[in-house]
Amino acid sequence: MSLFRTELRRLAKRRFTRWMTAGGLLVLVLVAVGMFLSNQKIGPDQLAEARRAADQQHQEQVRWAEQERANCERAKAAGENVDYYPADCAEITPPPRESIEEQWFLPSTFDFRKSFGEMLIPLAGILGMVGFVVGASFVGAEWNTGGMMNLLLWRPKRLTVLLTKLGALLTGLLALALPATAAWFGSMWLVANLRGTTEGMTSGTWQSFLIGGLRGIVLALVAATVGFALASLGRHTAMALGGAIAVMVVGQIGLGILLSMAQVRFPEAWLLPTYAIAWMTKKVTLQDWQACNATYTGECEPATLDITWQHSSVLFTVGIVLFLGAALWTMRRRDIT
Repeated sequence: MSLFRTELRRLAKRRFTRWMTAGGLLVLVLVAVGMFLSNQKIGPDQLAEARRAADQQHQEQVRWAEQERANCERAKAAGENVDYYPADCAEITPPPRESIEEQWFLPSTFDFRKSFGEMLIPLAGILGMVGFVVGASFVGAEWNTGGMMNLLLWRPKRLTVLLTKLGALLTGLLALALPATAAWFGSMWLVANLRGTTEGMTSGTWQSFLIGGLRGIVLALVAATVGFALASLGRHTAMALGGAIAVMVVGQIGLGILLSMAQVRFPEAWLLPTYAIAWMTKKVTLQDWQACNATYTGECEPATLDITWQHSSVLFTVGIVLFLGAALWTMRRRDIT
């Protein structure tokens, strides 16, 4: 019997795997439904309503300016000390009608070309969470229940067994992530058709979105591998989950607060979410408003630091090598009993 098929079957039949998968998919469905309900398709009725709202806003500004101008003239005539009014009350004028843009009053609409790239981030986050927790549980439960020891009696090659489990995990996650990503593309396209617009789509835009979807799948595979490795190191699912909580709560939130208090330049560069977003969006530009880069026009621009997907790939590669390498080393060296 093939060890890989056995592990793949065991992964699929675990109730925890099914519940986590169902939970992740349910969250994605709720997000898609929320996007559908919170957006509207812009048509003549919406444009007319926005124009009426802009006119009403301008009329309110006109009435306010007239009232304030009258108050100013009354106060100056009474000889009151009114420093908050200009020297000439005639300077109190309403804004021109064209300064109040009608698009400010349009309802939210889903522009597929402009907004879908951002919607790939929650997809990658949910798939990564499912992969991490399922990966940790998959091997952690084996250690906790003694199933790993029984399996090694059948297949005494330790590294082969562990890597086969990891291969089955990644294959199962890939089998989930690919159709989930395709369904996400389809659902957002449907939302854009019914509650927004799909104008401006080109082959280059589609290619960029497809690459973004693949990046999200890779991020989920990385998260699953790290969760698997941490649980294998600690011989328990709690090792991976506890480590994740410690990293996010203590290591990330606490570190962010500490770096901000110490006024370290670009504190976000030390936080993992920055690199995850950079991986998905290709680049994140950090700004330091405590520094000034003078321009030729005399303006002061903040110093910037670019975190690119190349930086993220190096970080992810180092993390996988360290955690998975440590898991393989301890698997080979330590006493299994």
